[in-house]
Amino acid sequence: MNRSFETFADLPEAGSEPPPRSALSQRLGRLRLAVLFARRELRTGTRGFRVFIACIALGVATIAGVGSLARGLTDSLDLQSRALLGGDLETSRVHRPLQPDEQAAMDKLGPTSSVATFRAMARSPASGDQTLAEVKAVDGAYPLVGTLDVAGGGDPHALLAEHDGRWGVLADPALAARLGLKLGDPITVGTLEARLTGLIAREPDRLASGFELGPRLMLDARALPATSLVGPGSLVTWRTRIILGEPAPPDAVVTARKTALDAAFPDAGWRLRGRSEAATGFADSVRRFAQYLTVVGLSALAVGGVGVANAVAAFVARKRATIGMLRSLGASGLFVFAVALIQVIAIAAVGIVIGLVIGALVPPIAGALLAAKLPVGGLGGVFPGALALAALYGLLTALVFSLWPLGRVHDVSPSVLVRDRIGADGGGRPRRGYAIATGLAALALAGLAIGLAEDRRLAAVFVVGLAGSFLLLRLVAWALGSMARSVRPRRAEIRLALAEIGRPGALTGTVVLSLGLGLTLLVALAGIDRNLRDELAGRLPATAPSFFFLDVPRADLDGFKTFLTTEAPGATVTSVPMLRGRLLALKGIPVADYKVPKTVEWVLSSDRGITFAAKQPDHSTLTAGTWWPADVSGPPQVSFAADIARDLDLEVGDTVKVNVLGRTLEARIANLRTVDWDTLGINFVMVFSPNTFAGAPYSELATLSFPDGGREAEEVRLMRDLGRTFPTVTAVRVKETLETIDGLVDQLALAIRATAGIALTASILVLAGALAASHESRIYDAVILKTLGATRWRLIAIYGLEYLILALATGLFAVAAGSAAAYAVVAGIMKIPFHLSLASAAGFTLFAVAVTVGFGLVGTWRALGHRPAAVLREL
Repeated sequence: MNRSFETFADLPEAGSEPPPRSALSQRLGRLRLAVLFARRELRTGTRGFRVFIACIALGVATIAGVGSLARGLTDSLDLQSRALLGGDLETSRVHRPLQPDEQAAMDKLGPTSSVATFRAMARSPASGDQTLAEVKAVDGAYPLVGTLDVAGGGDPHALLAEHDGRWGVLADPALAARLGLKLGDPITVGTLEARLTGLIAREPDRLASGFELGPRLMLDARALPATSLVGPGSLVTWRTRIILGEPAPPDAVVTARKTALDAAFPDAGWRLRGRSEAATGFADSVRRFAQYLTVVGLSALAVGGVGVANAVAAFVARKRATIGMLRSLGASGLFVFAVALIQVIAIAAVGIVIGLVIGALVPPIAGALLAAKLPVGGLGGVFPGALALAALYGLLTALVFSLWPLGRVHDVSPSVLVRDRIGADGGGRPRRGYAIATGLAALALAGLAIGLAEDRRLAAVFVVGLAGSFLLLRLVAWALGSMARSVRPRRAEIRLALAEIGRPGALTGTVVLSLGLGLTLLVALAGIDRNLRDELAGRLPATAPSFFFLDVPRADLDGFKTFLTTEAPGATVTSVPMLRGRLLALKGIPVADYKVPKTVEWVLSSDRGITFAAKQPDHSTLTAGTWWPADVSGPPQVSFAADIARDLDLEVGDTVKVNVLGRTLEARIANLRTVDWDTLGINFVMVFSPNTFAGAPYSELATLSFPDGGREAEEVRLMRDLGRTFPTVTAVRVKETLETIDGLVDQLALAIRATAGIALTASILVLAGALAASHESRIYDAVILKTLGATRWRLIAIYGLEYLILALATGLFAVAAGSAAAYAVVAGIMKIPFHLSLASAAGFTLFAVAVTVGFGLVGTWRALGHRPAAVLREL
């Protein structure tokens, strides 16, 4: 028995000499022996580790599901990019289609198709109802790639053709529902009187059009002149798609053709996109949203980590006799640690596998449930990269929260066999090596979360915030225990409840940590969502115009204003010239080579609305430079929005090159001015001096603001009257636009809440597990108090007060910390006013009380059911 335990299992036969063994073979022998012991211990099952497994599985499933779905979407975008764009290459330009030489160059590259897109009012002649529609005029070659499907079948081009002097149109089912139309009913677009001949079931290139405010209305390009909506200065986007060959050429060929076209027409002012750029905005949104949900999944893992630590600590306590026996047989502390660690990793692997299976099922299930809403299909399949990353997160989380309690077994003494509970875990802190290993595992987890993040700054903030939350919650638990020990109330029930909170091994730390983390996250997300909704639904409609009117002809402007002031007396009407232009260069540097922050990439990525003015716009203040005189002449000058100029590193005196109406011009920045984007009024990044566009064709952009914000009835009446008098003017009702945006916020909020609910579920699991683990000690406490004369209801009151105090402290901290985090996001990042809802704060606090007290009393009631005599016999 004096030989070490490691060599005892390998004793040679009597009369023989032990063969010499290298250090490596000795280590491998000890490892095999540790695996053997761990495997035998695991035969008893996973009792005590169910919460451990559930917490790991929940977090891994979230990360694996989000990662797999994001990868499935992006892979589908890549595979279907040709159909999404409508070809291999696309040119797009506002105001004017391709010129003959440009079209000839395109035709040499392969088959082409052209479409025109714009916003207009679609009207029902029968009812007078109208709605904003996204109109697409297509030629006979559309679509070059993919199929345009019509509900019920049929040839789309035959349905769009002219019959009996009336053109046919195809509509999104939502548009037909808004106007109360059925197939065959008349519909008006501008001055075109058409007939609804079909409903669009699938539009292959819908995603390439970007964000749209209204449902689709499709017509034949030959019917465009009859609408009277297309003319000089009209806000029409002309797109031409090209097929470069069959089968689809490599991306390198597409890039080469794109570069050659840009070189051949440097001043075309178009936007050239290859098929790989068909849905870059959507793909970026998917990646950002996936990162956000991954962060929430990591929060669920972190919350579950508390349950992991509790389960491992309970495991060490249960195995103290076994550990003591192994130590008495000569096993080293490192060997005992290895046996325990192998068991924990094996059990963690069970949770990881369960989580991976659930996560792998997310893409096909989401694809089936959201087939009508997702822009791409084919989300089935397994994505090993996403699953491997989730598994690594799960393994590192298990190590971070188990190494510390497992490290204590190193110093467990054989004396536990005779001292029962004394020295069960070898002390409060493990040896330095185990503490260092815990720190390294935590650093590896944090480094993985930050290093693989799309936005590393956001990930770093999350990691620091999560670590800070752990420390704060530990501090809250310590403070609560200290106060409980220092207070000595007269009433026995309160004194005993406080004693339970402040005693060694109390539930205080577990309850505060587990429930506090999940509830803090939920409070923060709810606060952000609520304030964003208040901003959209409350302040903006009160200050924003009621209507935007697009494409008001210059010749009709006076009559149009007279009509508005007559139909809406007291309303404020404003108008400005409106053109679209594309920035080509800043400070002489082409925009393709100009490095800008992601926050202002939108300024350079597409055409911008621009205007010109002799006077400084109202409600703006110059921050640098001076405004030009009313009779300005000479080279073009431009006023730039100060916040955008700062992010683009532009100053007064710098030059910008813009293409407008096919004309490339260079203007000097004369001044910088403040712009209040939140008002939704007429604001422009660039305002040019009036001499810049002398003689250029343009339309007017007008707004109407009711003094009381406007009522729905008068806004609907105005739209109907406007449609009859000015059929070519497009009216955008701001409240409808905000409702559309609010709908998108609803969908995002639903996903966010569902994922945050996972973190809260992990919190409740940890809480339930901790209460279950304390069941034995509750039985002993209850028996002793019963023996001393305590009644069942007095014991319930004692434990109920304990849980109530813990829940109130945790709930109040979660409300305070979550509200602070929401304030940082809302006021610091979104730059909108923050309002704390006391009703929500009270609701979350009551939720914490209900969960904690409810679970606690259920466990207490079970503990009180044990008869004292049966328990006392075992003491």
